[in-house]
Amino acid sequence: MTKQINNAIDGKLVPATSGRTAEVFNPATGEVSAIVGLSSKSDVDVAVAAAKKAYPEWANMPPLKRNRYMFKFKELLEANKEKIAKLVGEEHGKVFDDALGEVSRGIENVEFACGIPHLLTGDYSRNVGPAIDTYAMRMPLGVTAGVTPFNFPAMVPLWMYPNAIACGNTFVLKPSERDPSTPMFIYELFQEAGFPNGVLNVVNGDKESVDALLHHTDVKAISFVGSTPIAHYIYETGSKNGKRVQALGGAKNHMVIMPDADLDKAADALMGAGYGSAGERCMAISVAVPVGEKTADELMKRLIPRVQALKIGPATDPDAQMGPLVTKAHFEKVKGYIDQGASDGADLLVDGRGFSLQGYENGYFLGGTLFDRVTPDMSIYKDEIFGPVLSTVRVNDFEAAVNLIHGHP
Repeated sequence: MTKQINNAIDGKLVPATSGRTAEVFNPATGEVSAIVGLSSKSDVDVAVAAAKKAYPEWANMPPLKRNRYMFKFKELLEANKEKIAKLVGEEHGKVFDDALGEVSRGIENVEFACGIPHLLTGDYSRNVGPAIDTYAMRMPLGVTAGVTPFNFPAMVPLWMYPNAIACGNTFVLKPSERDPSTPMFIYELFQEAGFPNGVLNVVNGDKESVDALLHHTDVKAISFVGSTPIAHYIYETGSKNGKRVQALGGAKNHMVIMPDADLDKAADALMGAGYGSAGERCMAISVAVPVGEKTADELMKRLIPRVQALKIGPATDPDAQMGPLVTKAHFEKVKGYIDQGASDGADLLVDGRGFSLQGYENGYFLGGTLFDRVTPDMSIYKDEIFGPVLSTVRVNDFEAAVNLIHGHP
């Protein structure tokens, strides 16, 4: 029987009431691994109400007492970090070492939250005016929310709610519907740590649930990580509705390689930065900018065999350096960019489109792809591809490299 993934509201696992669902896939096999309910506005309303109900008692609890729960949460995360990493691999496709690194970075954020009480202290200034003293106090906002992406299902939620909750807020999380099992399991650890019901709630869903959070008058602040167009939408809509908003969008990161660089080290760095996590991260280096034709030629000599030798496999393969892309739709999108780059005239030095893995023919695997002589008017340069595709733009001098980066939208 296919696993059903529900919401978590007020300490209970409850199904979404919309009747709408989405399939969750194992990206290494293409098989459906779970069905997740897509929340309606009414589901979000219930979650926000639970967070609002839990808020007064939680906000008034002494920070040191609140953080005893956070320390226990951190202990549970550390005890289960390998299990969490395996969950990441099962639905995202990330190889185990990559996933374990993600979980470790998430735990570091919880560790930071454990030290928040000393950051919550206020200020006192005596006699700022005749017989006037001033006090400054840090106060929680109330119900806060987060919308997180598929590429870091463990780490990015842990950027958000541990700090918000340690400061006395309550929280509603809307994780990606593409790989929801990881944030749901971490929620179970959160509850096991003893936090009061309603302090953290999880609503799975799509745009309908995001819009419900953006327009809900009881949600005081919202954090988002995802694509740039959606980041603009989140920021504009949330701000119009009087919320504090932080919205982190996509990126097109460049690495400039100077003629005096150690090119072996530069090539090794590009392999990790360009192809780690199958390029599905906003911090990926997706553009190499060698300065001078000789530098570019020598860099390509080093990159080509490295890209060709990438060990690609499922998350269960301990030797794999790169896993599959997250969904069939995303696979087709990235493949389409490779098609377009070749059509636009870029030199396709390593073509990942023909990669096939025996026993995993239905998985969403692309090989590492390397383009040379890419120009700034090409879509593979202008757009965030979010896949294992490295583009090389040759320039004549350092000034041209700087101008190239500053000129990118």
